[in-house]
Amino acid sequence: MTFSVHGLAVARGIAIGRAVLVASSRVDVAHYFIQPEQVLAEVERVRQGRNAVAEELQRLQADMPPDAPPELTALLDVHLMLLQDEMLTGGVKHWISERLYNAEWALTTQFELIARQFDEMEDEYLRERKADLEQVVERILRYMKGVASPVAPPASSPRRKTQQDLLLDDTVDVPLVLVAHDLSPADMLQFKQSVFAGFVTDVGGKTSHTAIVARSMDIPAVVGARSASQLVRQDDWVIIDGDAGVMIVDPSPIILAEYGFRQRQIDLERERLARLRHTPAVTLDGHKVELLANIEQPGDAAAAVRAGAVGVGLFRSEFLFMGKNGNLPDEDEQYRAYCEAIDGMQGLPVTIRTIDVGADKPLDKGFKDTHLNPALGLRAIRWSLADPSMFRNQLRAVLRAAAYGKVKLLFPMLAHLHEIEQTLAQVELARAELDARGVPYGPVELGAMIEVPAAALMVRSFLRYFDFLSIGTNDLIQYTLAIDRADEAVAHLYDPLHPAVLRLVADVIAEGERQGKSVCVCGETAGDVTMTRLLLGLGLRSFSMHPAQILAVKQEILRADTRKLAPWAQQVLTGDELPAASLMI
Repeated sequence: MTFSVHGLAVARGIAIGRAVLVASSRVDVAHYFIQPEQVLAEVERVRQGRNAVAEELQRLQADMPPDAPPELTALLDVHLMLLQDEMLTGGVKHWISERLYNAEWALTTQFELIARQFDEMEDEYLRERKADLEQVVERILRYMKGVASPVAPPASSPRRKTQQDLLLDDTVDVPLVLVAHDLSPADMLQFKQSVFAGFVTDVGGKTSHTAIVARSMDIPAVVGARSASQLVRQDDWVIIDGDAGVMIVDPSPIILAEYGFRQRQIDLERERLARLRHTPAVTLDGHKVELLANIEQPGDAAAAVRAGAVGVGLFRSEFLFMGKNGNLPDEDEQYRAYCEAIDGMQGLPVTIRTIDVGADKPLDKGFKDTHLNPALGLRAIRWSLADPSMFRNQLRAVLRAAAYGKVKLLFPMLAHLHEIEQTLAQVELARAELDARGVPYGPVELGAMIEVPAAALMVRSFLRYFDFLSIGTNDLIQYTLAIDRADEAVAHLYDPLHPAVLRLVADVIAEGERQGKSVCVCGETAGDVTMTRLLLGLGLRSFSMHPAQILAVKQEILRADTRKLAPWAQQVLTGDELPAASLMI
């Protein structure tokens, strides 16, 4: 019987094939008490499992193929760090020695304890890092049980013939689709070398590592599909619709034929889009549009260039600081990272945002927040100004890197004029410190993020101090509508088309145009093709997004005529509500 399972659409495309199931290793963990004389042996079992997994991850890193996504290297580093974390290893020893739990029980108990701390974090990205810890534990358990990697090609076995086989067997080799509770970065690395055409996981979110890597590898994927691995049977026919976030199980021949046609159309569309890589982004009426990339690590620059980006509009430098257990990168380490990104962009400009952490984005997972409302606490530029020494370390590193390429410096979450004055004073002090040391540095354009309504309403004053502005729509929407987008109870109210949000965005764009200064949108809205024409109509000429979204947005730009879009966009602004259908023009 045909049925569908809904999850989150995180990677575009359609995959059709037979299901290969991977159950969670924690489902059938044995729970029993041991004798005191068995304590050392149980601790040793966990230690051997941890060391074996660490060796496997290090081997995977050493054998990393040249075309592997750069995100995988960083994620494998995170897993290696978690394997050595004292909170995990020390806690497991406690449960074994003090409570006399068997090794597997102790490991899963400590995982649940740490997982609750992740659940209490405010930031969605960091909260989803719980999945990384879960996968570390899963891998140790798999080793202790002698279970193979979930993405190892399955052994061939007789298949039952179905109507779907009769439809496809004569025309194509039937691929396999992985259905799992979750997938680790190491699994994803092997995924590219395996026979699987796509995957579905029970858990995960849009910012989970599985989603990030799936997008970078262009693999059709659905995550957060709840009990998918329990509903699907081994060898079932499955369709993964990565555009709609749906998995269709046991599809009828008619549905199968329809999705097969759609799959061929998507492949043709991707081929057409690939031909646009070197085409300038110019509207039908001759307006040039700047398409930039958002990156997290220096190695991401190569993917940005391959996608046809004309620069980096947002280098999220906080990823260089996270997971260091208090050992923050010094000036030289940051300098090398920024130079690597500049070199990777092959002469194209790179916009580096200063560290955006604090309160809801702790540098380390052990951070204990004391603020009643972390989203409104000591974060972003407030954090930097509260630690001038750390801030100037970063500023000096950026200034030094600017001697080797075009660099822009972007400051997050400014809201007050005195914050602007303090920030600019720190930049001048950083320059003076480099002068005193006789260290060369280059010129940088200075910009401000417009992320809070106060900044949008004060845009005229902001432009007196800055060379350019970047609108961070993710936070601007959150703060304008008082919505925590990570809270499922109110997430449906998170609306980029809310009239108040659109008017703030429009006012910032218009003021930038009046003063002859660049305004870029670098939030999720920039990469949403359903928003491209509206933003063009509002006068936006600079978009920054994930590299995978650039070509689809470019296609919309090439088909757009701003002479028609401008009056329509003004009509949209005067409306009280904006139904999705009104975006179709």
